[in-house]
Amino acid sequence: MFNLYRQFQEFTQGTYTHSRSITLLDMKQGDVNGDGIIDNVYLYGNKPDGIFADNITLLIQDGHSNQSTTVNLQNNAGYHPTLFLGDFSKDNVKDILVSIDTGGSGGYGIFYIYSFKNNILYEMFDVEKYNKEYKFNVNYEDFYKVSVGSPQLDVLFTIDISYKGYDYLSQYYYENGKLKQPIKGEVLALGALYPIVTNERMGYDLLAFQRIIGTSNSDTLGYVENLLTWNGTQFTSSRLSVSILGTKLISLF
Repeated sequence: MFNLYRQFQEFTQGTYTHSRSITLLDMKQGDVNGDGIIDNVYLYGNKPDGIFADNITLLIQDGHSNQSTTVNLQNNAGYHPTLFLGDFSKDNVKDILVSIDTGGSGGYGIFYIYSFKNNILYEMFDVEKYNKEYKFNVNYEDFYKVSVGSPQLDVLFTIDISYKGYDYLSQYYYENGKLKQPIKGEVLALGALYPIVTNERMGYDLLAFQRIIGTSNSDTLGYVENLLTWNGTQFTSSRLSVSILGTKLISLF
């Protein structure tokens, strides 16, 4: 790891000129172009306050030729930028996952995945495109139910919120279980994207999480979970579900 950091210092010294010094944010090694030789992958940027980073940039250095490719990220500011190398495209060549936390109470994330096979850069995943595709309507229904649906995806989930208790439910419902007025919640933008192994011989899939909230950001009702698999041209949903938070066990006897 020290040698990789030193290589980054030698490469960037005198090559880039910034008003603020370049900071190495993360670095990984792996064969990302498929030639069988280990390549170096870096994330660098500016850290003006020691925590928040901006101008976050991806740099890929060919382990054979030492030629480098710089990738300017569309959304390039946030916290805890990290790299993960794994074979998402199932072609026996590692791809590059960039993850950045945006901070704030929403818990949103910035995610990009790139293929660099044969030294050709190809964007496999863009968080903005994902958020536009996976939109949901959240509506409170009579009798302490919340519907989470997407006409675009032709899917509907129903969450039982009767466990919320009198103080919560009485804000929105009459005693007979009818809504006092229409109430809407929200499915937030993508908050987490995890590489997972579903088949050891087939590389990685992705598990995406979006938080479902009620009338306030602190009112978490559950999560939309989406298992994404690469089909050769794009990530497609192979399992879309809603998970809910557990409650204390109440004896029925």
